[in-house]
Amino acid sequence: MDSLLDLRLQRAFAPQCIAVVGATEDRNKVGGRPLHYLQQFGFTGAVYPINPKRAVVQGLPAYPSLDSVPETPDVAIIAVGQDTVADVIDQCAARGVSTAIVMSSGFGETGSAGITRQEALVAQARRLGIRLIGPNAQGVANFQSGAVMNFSTMFMEVAPQDGPIAIVSQSGAASVMPYAMLRERGVGVRYLVASGNDADASVSELALIAAADPEVRVVLMYIESLSDPAMLAEVARITAARGAAVIALKSGRSAHGAKAAASHTGAIVNDDVVVDAFFERHGIWRAQDVHGLVNAAELYLAIAPRPAERLVVMSHSGAVGVLCADAAESLGLPLAELGEPVIKALTGIMPTFATAQNPVDLTAGLLTKGGMYAETLGALSADPQADMFLVGVPVAGEGYDVPGMARDTASFATSSGKPTVVSAPQASVRQAFRDAGVPVFAHETDAINALHQWSRHGTLLRQAAARSALVSTAMRIPNMPAGDAPLLSEADSLELLADAGIPTVPYRLCRSAAEAVSAWQALGPEVVVKACSAQIPHKSEHGLVFLGVQTAQQVVEAWAACKQRVTAMGVSMDGVIVAKRVRGRREFALGVRQDPLFGTVVMVSDGGKYVEALRDFVVLLHPFSASDVTEKLKTLRIWPILVGVRGESPVDLDVVARTAVALGALAAAHPKSIASIDLNPLIVGDTGQGGWAVDAVIERQGGTDAHE
Repeated sequence: MDSLLDLRLQRAFAPQCIAVVGATEDRNKVGGRPLHYLQQFGFTGAVYPINPKRAVVQGLPAYPSLDSVPETPDVAIIAVGQDTVADVIDQCAARGVSTAIVMSSGFGETGSAGITRQEALVAQARRLGIRLIGPNAQGVANFQSGAVMNFSTMFMEVAPQDGPIAIVSQSGAASVMPYAMLRERGVGVRYLVASGNDADASVSELALIAAADPEVRVVLMYIESLSDPAMLAEVARITAARGAAVIALKSGRSAHGAKAAASHTGAIVNDDVVVDAFFERHGIWRAQDVHGLVNAAELYLAIAPRPAERLVVMSHSGAVGVLCADAAESLGLPLAELGEPVIKALTGIMPTFATAQNPVDLTAGLLTKGGMYAETLGALSADPQADMFLVGVPVAGEGYDVPGMARDTASFATSSGKPTVVSAPQASVRQAFRDAGVPVFAHETDAINALHQWSRHGTLLRQAAARSALVSTAMRIPNMPAGDAPLLSEADSLELLADAGIPTVPYRLCRSAAEAVSAWQALGPEVVVKACSAQIPHKSEHGLVFLGVQTAQQVVEAWAACKQRVTAMGVSMDGVIVAKRVRGRREFALGVRQDPLFGTVVMVSDGGKYVEALRDFVVLLHPFSASDVTEKLKTLRIWPILVGVRGESPVDLDVVARTAVALGALAAAHPKSIASIDLNPLIVGDTGQGGWAVDAVIERQGGTDAHE
C-alpha cells in the first residue's frame, strides 16, 4: 500500500504549515473561511495568509506572495480567480510547495473552455511536480488537528468533533450532508474531503490516505465518476484488513452504458451494473441515498460487520413487534425460532398473559416489574439461534427506568458480542441509549435497514476475503483465429469456445448441399440448419435459421433458402451450419464485454429472445469461481425454477457456472483482440445432463495480445 500513498497528498491531511493564497478579511468568502476555521478549530501549525494588499488578515501577518513567507508550506490553499491560478502554481513550484488545494472554480465544471483550462493546469502541475486537489474543490478538513482547509459554511453551523469516520466526496454538498447527519447523532468525524473536479488527485486516491489512518473505522464516499478502480479496491482491502468498512454512494444509475454492436451483453450490462459488481467483489456496500450512507454508521462503530441471519425483536408493544417482523421479512431477514429452553425461561419471567415467542412482547408489565427487562435479555442471550437483536421502545417516560434499560442493553451487547440496536421515537430516550453506547434509531424501519445492511455487508466482506485468496485454476486458452473482420462467424466462434473447454452442440460447417445432407445423416435424425456468415450475427431476424429439419429434402431446401437470402442481402456466406437438434430444461444467455476500467465483465441471464426485455441477469468481474457464479444465480427471479418446483429436477447449474468461468478466462486472456462474446442460448438439461452452447458470436477488439 505504501507505494500507492503519495507523500505530497498525505501532507494535505496532516499539514504543519499552510499558506492561504487569496486570503481575505471576510470570513464568509472562499479565501476567508479556511483562515477563520484554522484559527477557530485549534490548528497549531503555521498559517500564512497571502494577500499583497494587506499587512494583516484576520489578525495574522499577511505576505505579498509565496516567495516571501519564512518557511515552505506543506500545502497551499488557492482561492483566486481562474485566470490567476496558473501563476500561483508557478509560485508554488518556485517556493517548493508540492501540494495545492485549488478552490478556484471556472474549470472542467463549466464546459469545453473550462476543460481545456483544466487540462492545461494539470499538465503544468505535473510538469512542476505538484499534486492538485481540485480545482473547484471545497477542500480538506482534519478535525483531529484542526487543519480545516475547507470553505463550507456547515462547520459554522454544526460544530466538528473528532471521530473514527472519514467522509470523502467529489461533491461539496454531498460531503457536508452526511457530516451534519452524523454530528446530529453525536458521531464524530476525523476527515472530510470534497475533492471537486478530481482533475489530478482522485476521490479514490484521497480516500486511500484517509483509510490508511488506523483509527478510521468507516469510510463514507460519494462518487460521481470512478476513474481508478484499482485505487478504490485498495481502499476496500486495507479497511477490511482491520475490520473497518467502506460505504459508497455512487450517483448516475441511468442505463447509458455503451452498446456492443453484435452483443446482447453490451445492450443490457451498463456502466452502473458493472459498478455494482465491482463494489460487491471488493466488499464495498453501495448506499442508495445520503440517508443510507450514514444510517448504519453507529452500528458499524459498535461492532464490525459480519454475516448474520436470524433476528430477535423485543418490545413492550405488540404493534412494534409486528411492524419490525414485517420490515425484516421484506428485507429477507428471518426471525429466529427461539429454542425450548429459552421459551421456558421467558415463560417464567414474563406475565402470564404474555406469549413467549419472537417477537417478544414485554407488555405493560415492564412498568410494574423492574427487573423483567434485564432478565429477558439474559434469557435471549442464551439462544444460539439469535444472531441480531432489536429492542423497540415506542414510549417511555415517568415510571420507566430508561437509564437502567440503556445500561442493561449496553451490557447485554457487550457480553453477547452480538449486534443490538434500539428504536425509539422520543429524542430523550434515544439520548439515554446513545450515552450508553447503544446504536439507536428514531424509526424501527431504519433500525431494521441498518441490521440488514450490517449483516449483508459482513457477507460481502467475507466473500471478498475468500475471493482474494482464490488460486486461479489453469484453463485451456486457445489463440484467436487469424483475420481482421469485426466479427467471427458462428462456426469460428463455436470452435473457439469448444477449444476453451466450453461444451458446444455437435455441428458441421457445410459448403454445399451434398455436404449438408451428409452432415444430417451423421447428426440426425433431427437437425438445425443455419446460414453461416461473419457479416450476419443475428440470423433468425433474416429468416436464416431452420428448425426441425428431418429429411434430406428439407436439408437441401434449407441450404437453397439460405443461399438465396444471403445473396439477396449482398454479403458473403461461408456455408451453412448443420447442428444436432438438442433439447434441455432451460436456456441461458451468457455474454462478455471488455470494460476499459474494470476489465472482463461476464453476464449470465435467463435465455431466449426476451433477454433484453426481462433483464433477469447477474454480472461478475473476472476472475471468479464457479461457486461465485452459483451464488449470484441465487439472486435471479427464476432461481426457484432452476432448483426445481413441483417435483421437477434441478437444472444443471454446474455447467452454467463452468461455462461462465471459461468465458471469462478466454476473454481475459485476449483483452486486446476480443471485444465481446455473445453466447445465446446455452441449452441446459437436468442436474448431471450437462449443456450445449448452441449459438455464439465473438466480436474482435482490433488489437493483438502479447501471447499471440
